[in-house]
Amino acid sequence: MPWYIWLLIALVLGSIVASLMLLRSTANKMPISAEKLELMRQRNAELEAQERQQDQ
Repeated sequence: MPWYIWLLIALVLGSIVASLMLLRSTANKMPISAEKLELMRQRNAELEAQERQQDQ
């Protein structure tokens, strides 16, 4: 392959790696209170129960 194709491949891979590193460095954990976490678990359990009833 010509040299400019290798250069293009290197630039594309570099931009992908750089964007992934930027995304990782800017990601923040979202603190969830215990009440909201419990509410989410209850909703999930209700939805799973509804799905089981629909499957039967």
